[in-house]
Amino acid sequence: MKVAFPTAPDPDPEAAEAARLLFAGPVDFVKGVVHMDGLPPPNRPEVCFAGRSNVGKSSLINALTGRKGIARASNTPGRTQEINYFALGEQAYLVDLPGYGFAKAPLAIVAKWQALLKSYLAGRQTLRRAFCLIDSRHGVKDVDHEIMTLLDRSAVPFQVVMTKTDKLGPNALLPVLDQVREALQKHPAAYPELVVTSSEKAHGIATLRTIIAGLD
Repeated sequence: MKVAFPTAPDPDPEAAEAARLLFAGPVDFVKGVVHMDGLPPPNRPEVCFAGRSNVGKSSLINALTGRKGIARASNTPGRTQEINYFALGEQAYLVDLPGYGFAKAPLAIVAKWQALLKSYLAGRQTLRRAFCLIDSRHGVKDVDHEIMTLLDRSAVPFQVVMTKTDKLGPNALLPVLDQVREALQKHPAAYPELVVTSSEKAHGIATLRTIIAGLD
């Protein structure tokens, strides 16, 4: 049976305001992790953000938290080589994963942080949901299928977040959404709603905040 994968609806105003207040509270960088034994204690739920290099992860985290520099955006794809932990007050962790795919780094370094990424996704018991970021200009690529397959095998539910939608018009977005919906039919761990965002225009940010705040 084919899954429809509709776009997530606008949140209830009361829930959206509660989520806004959560993200408006303390958000602190905790640490950058380069080995699994460096992960913080698993004492609260966490969500992670995964995506190809240059998909807009840092910009999305900055938009969610309302803080321009909490996650470092870079014009150099693949600069982030650590699992970066941010504390959302005492409530949860936001986790910025290393970009996968193309990276301007030696192959040995790329292999090392890709192995760390896979170990984290397969073994973090407090991980409630992974958000897989897909660039709205490009849709799902083979390297995205690789990470989604890993999430399937690890039984980690993931939800696709479309980024950079301000870069193309609504009519241009429709066929990309169709391509993404078709690609997700292969992935049983995919949560059956898409989140459509623009960090630049703040579109979809309240929706994503509310989804994250509702996970426990």
